[in-house]
Amino acid sequence: MTPSAAKSAAPARNANAVAQINVEGMTCAACQSAVQQALTTAPGVRKATVSLMTNRAEVEFDPALTNIDDLARRIDQTGFNASLPSLAETSFEAQQRQDAAAEAEFHSLRRRAFLSLAAAALAMLLSMPLMTMAEAHGHGGGVLPGLGWLMSASEALLRSLFPWLYGMQPSGLRWILAALTTAVMAGPGRVFYQRAWAAARHRTADMNTLVAVGTGAAFAYSLAVTIVPGIFGVRGVAAEVYYEAVVFILALVLLGNSFERQARHRAASAIRQLAALQPPVARVLRDEVVHDVPVEKLRPGDLVLVPPGERVPVDGIIHSGVSSVDESLLTGESLPVSKQAGDPVTGGTLNHEGALRYRVTRTGADGMLARIVQLMRDAQSSQAPVQRLADRISAVFVPVVIGIALVTFLVWWVAPTEPSLAQAVGVAVTVLIIACPCAMGLAVPTAVLVATGRGASMGILIKGGEPIERLSGVDTVVFDKTGTLTEGKPTVTDWIALDGVAGDAVLAEAAALEQASAHPLADAVVRYAHGAGVTIPATSEVLNQPGRGVTGMVGEQRLRVGSALWLREEAIDRVDQAERVAEGLRADGKTTILVARGNTVVAVAGIADTLKPGAAHAVAQLRLMNLGVHLLSGDRRESAAAIARETGITEVHAEVLPEGKLEVVRELQMLGRKVAMVGDGVNDAPALAGADVGIAMGRGADAAGEAAAVTLMRSDPASVADALALARVTMRTMRQNLFWAMIYNVIGISVAAGALFPAFGILLSPALASAAMAFSSVSVVANSLRLKHTSLRYRKR
Repeated sequence: MTPSAAKSAAPARNANAVAQINVEGMTCAACQSAVQQALTTAPGVRKATVSLMTNRAEVEFDPALTNIDDLARRIDQTGFNASLPSLAETSFEAQQRQDAAAEAEFHSLRRRAFLSLAAAALAMLLSMPLMTMAEAHGHGGGVLPGLGWLMSASEALLRSLFPWLYGMQPSGLRWILAALTTAVMAGPGRVFYQRAWAAARHRTADMNTLVAVGTGAAFAYSLAVTIVPGIFGVRGVAAEVYYEAVVFILALVLLGNSFERQARHRAASAIRQLAALQPPVARVLRDEVVHDVPVEKLRPGDLVLVPPGERVPVDGIIHSGVSSVDESLLTGESLPVSKQAGDPVTGGTLNHEGALRYRVTRTGADGMLARIVQLMRDAQSSQAPVQRLADRISAVFVPVVIGIALVTFLVWWVAPTEPSLAQAVGVAVTVLIIACPCAMGLAVPTAVLVATGRGASMGILIKGGEPIERLSGVDTVVFDKTGTLTEGKPTVTDWIALDGVAGDAVLAEAAALEQASAHPLADAVVRYAHGAGVTIPATSEVLNQPGRGVTGMVGEQRLRVGSALWLREEAIDRVDQAERVAEGLRADGKTTILVARGNTVVAVAGIADTLKPGAAHAVAQLRLMNLGVHLLSGDRRESAAAIARETGITEVHAEVLPEGKLEVVRELQMLGRKVAMVGDGVNDAPALAGADVGIAMGRGADAAGEAAAVTLMRSDPASVADALALARVTMRTMRQNLFWAMIYNVIGISVAAGALFPAFGILLSPALASAAMAFSSVSVVANSLRLKHTSLRYRKR
């Protein structure tokens, strides 16, 4: 076992640690339940979550009472193999290792399934003469009982192709079938018996137990008939064998497992796609010479060259070069983003037309791509609360099914007017084989796996199954204003020159002064001037006056840019006229500044934090989904009201301090609302943490992301509606899966036990039961895979 590898050894407020353990050998919900039970009952364990999909356990425990090695040994004692992830292993390496193991398991399952199917076909061929003899003596049985026409057609074909087969003695055929069946049970099917024995030694039971007991009982009965057939004849019991049924069961279960493994592998494709974005080698510039350096050896400060058409290896800041970068697989944004010196780049993104040189800032597990991959791995290992019902059923499922099979055997041995031990054995085996705890174990995790993957492709990172379930129940969305619905930076919206003054000339002069100021409003004026294409002149004697404005010489004229109060103090003319213009702008929630040339005001600028494109449409989508929408802001009431009017929001909470934002969320919750809070700043973190679901804009502060259950990689309010719609369709898929898994077992076990026999004469064979069992698991996974392409509907529930 490798050294201890706690995912987060740093104690939280309750001094607990959280660690992850790899668990190999789980095949169904009963296995998952056994491991989870072993961990949750261990001393010092506060919480344990086990994922059948990712074969991982996440444990929160008190380091003073237990440690990760003891927990791993506890898993080993339940009959499964526990291993600890290496501390040096990155999320990329962990994913590659998991993918390689899954690929190897799939190929092994498929190879064993095909061998078993070939053996099953041979067993069926050898069994036909025995079935014919049984029918001739008035006894039913075989792989497809009740389909007499098929039996007759198959017999005629085989007699013409293999006449020598019908000339063999029954005892010889039975011994050949016994040898073939033994070879399949000891070869391709050995794993079922090994796992069932391991479970029995640790006093647990799982799907392997059902397969092993069912096929073992059929084989034991058939072997007894083969060794001492006379005893059965003397006692009036048909000397029938179920060798071909045993081989078919093992073959079909193996085939079903291989399909299930492949479907589960496809369900996790989003993580693999993300992990594959990082190139293995970076082009590092040292003394103007390019060296190919493995990505894992990059260090902060390295200067990396990214030619056009290649991917950015790790995160950094552009040193030189101009290009556009495709960030679609990280953010879901389809259009390339323009980049130049000073702009950040993210590992895994694709550089387009220009060569870039950039300085590395983050490597390994600290990089954005690695953090996203780790977040998705953690999310896909989590459980949704709706899974708890399936877990409770799975914990007792196998013992209950074995009990039903025993009762079924006794009823069919005693109740019929002409009791048949062979038929009783066949029906009991069918009950054992058709039962499927796997479908219940896969119902929720597969949906979570596919949904988090699809969310990531849309630039929506959801931290697991529980946030999905909570998000699906949201009925109220609260938006922070700044940086969430708005751009988060002041922008000049109005530039009004007074009384025929040349507006562009005044704008150029004002921008010349504002270049010397670090004030956000000054930056807005400079950006507006650049956008207008004006030529900015030189200045002299520039002086910043905090809280008032900036003054300086532009040519022979003194220019002042600042507040009306300051200009009045300076005895500047026409301030009152300018203020009448400014009042109209302030009524729309805009901040105003005045520009004076010499002793006269010549221009008024209106500046506002402008609405993001599509914000109004996003709010309309939420209303279409029957959701209440609130606006929350620390800004002036006029500014908040202006944004509310533009977006169509009627519920506005303005001039609210950070702690007040949390109070607003709690007040809504006290009214019975399920609240999603959307924010992007440190001051939003308390409200994000206190809401039923916190949604953080990806370009916001790290504290917001830590407090949120959902992170939007694009600063696009429309992503909020996407996340809610995805959560709703995912919950619907989870419920469909659980319903199908449960109703399948209720109906399947009933039919297998003979519920339809009195009225319709219908009995299932063990081989058909194994096919139905395999289909049930694959159908659940296939239904979850539909989430990859299901359209998101923005409508009332």
